[in-house]
Amino acid sequence: MRKNIGNTLWAIPEGYIPSGSTGPAPAMTSHETACILNAGDEDALVQFTIFFSDRDPVGPYRVTVPARRTKHVRFNDLKDPAPIPLDTDYACIIESNVPVVVQHTRLDSRQAENALLSTMAYPV
Repeated sequence: MRKNIGNTLWAIPEGYIPSGSTGPAPAMTSHETACILNAGDEDALVQFTIFFSDRDPVGPYRVTVPARRTKHVRFNDLKDPAPIPLDTDYACIIESNVPVVVQHTRLDSRQAENALLSTMAYPV
């Protein structure tokens, strides 16, 4: 028996994509990622809305996570409706038509001693 796990609404209150990187691209390019697990039997239609401290929100950015699959979405790769600016604080709301699980990861490779951060997004 399959069970849908997760939530349909998630928040990542802290986001920042450094403009600098050390190491070979694209693997070592500084980035933020939303790791989305769709354990259910229906494709997840996922929308990202990006919030800033000094301007109106931007979005929705749309991605599909197929049923019983995972997708890692780099915020650096979100271009439509507008690229997410580098060196800028932001936050994100993630909405899905079916329950999903979201984990947030950052690779900061501005220095040769890389920093990797990973945490669960907040289920709303």
